[in-house]
Amino acid sequence: MSDDDSEVSGDSEPAAPASSRTPYSERPVARARRAKAQELIERLVAEGRFRITDPDDDEVAEWRRVVNYAKRHGLEPAGKRIEKVPYSGPGLELFLADGPHPNARSQRAKAGGDPVPVPSRLGNLHPIVTALKDDESRLVMPSALRRRALLLLQGLAAEAVRRGHEVRKSRSSFYPREGGVDVAVDGFAYTVTVRQEFPESTDAERSARLVVELAHGLTDRPGRWRDRKTRTLEEALGVILGEIEARAAEDARHRQDEEQARAEREVRWQAAMDVAKEQAVREQLAQVLREQAGCWQEAAVLSAYCTALERRIGESDGAADEQALDSARRWLQWARGYVRSTDPLSRLPEMPQTSEPTLEEIEPYLRGWSPHGPERQG
Repeated sequence: MSDDDSEVSGDSEPAAPASSRTPYSERPVARARRAKAQELIERLVAEGRFRITDPDDDEVAEWRRVVNYAKRHGLEPAGKRIEKVPYSGPGLELFLADGPHPNARSQRAKAGGDPVPVPSRLGNLHPIVTALKDDESRLVMPSALRRRALLLLQGLAAEAVRRGHEVRKSRSSFYPREGGVDVAVDGFAYTVTVRQEFPESTDAERSARLVVELAHGLTDRPGRWRDRKTRTLEEALGVILGEIEARAAEDARHRQDEEQARAEREVRWQAAMDVAKEQAVREQLAQVLREQAGCWQEAAVLSAYCTALERRIGESDGAADEQALDSARRWLQWARGYVRSTDPLSRLPEMPQTSEPTLEEIEPYLRGWSPHGPERQG
């Protein structure tokens, strides 16, 4: 076991020997992404802006990964940051902006963490710590150890408040031997738990140990601290708060990336909707055209029939019964009137009136987008 002050929460498989792994930076995908990120930086420095016109979702996702790679690996020029904005509908525009991002005020915790004062008595406690102190079903452990756990939580809570963060009642369900608080930074809440590390141990030294844990979620960041020969838990509170702030900064960056990706997706969806509406209206007009052409074609056939009928009547004049000829002439007159009424070219056609396309009319032209919002269909 290492003597490091922090450990990654959760069990993990034994690490494979270094010689059996290819470092991530040497893998083909990483090398290709690094080359693309370096090429992007060179282009932004030379041209100021770089535009990607009409990308599909896969291209947008890849460019976001390239930009994130450049940021994570410090490829941005000193004093500059890469920004992404929508461009001309579904496109993207990348450019270099001055200074760090507004969310970067607490990007990294200090390596050692600032010292955090820990009180020596249980007085003037934060209300959440007071509630824990009064709840005998929490932090079930020897009284001296329970007192120390409460003092640790009070020191952490007081320093968090001093730094402008919020301390809340934890939303987590603790076991009886545990107790903790939520520390909220920039809208992100993180649960800090204190518990007796070896409650069943008969060794006095081992049973007197506490462990502080920071709920790890899906991260592989440090999340567990114990007393060490080089540093006590009281001395590690600054590191724990620094880790909370670092997670908040990382989560803020993720949130910003997600919001930007959502905004970009909204722009692409709206552009797709605009095109689909144009195509749906075009289809409305085309349907009118097909109907008129069908009527015209039918009128042409009927008109040809009327001409043939007129010729047949002329050929029969004097040879057929006058009553039969009169009946044929009346039928010809009606037929010609009907042809004129159905022929769309008997008068000058007007531009047809179109209606607002329905979602059902739009959907066939969305190329996989949902007509209800900026999501892809299954």
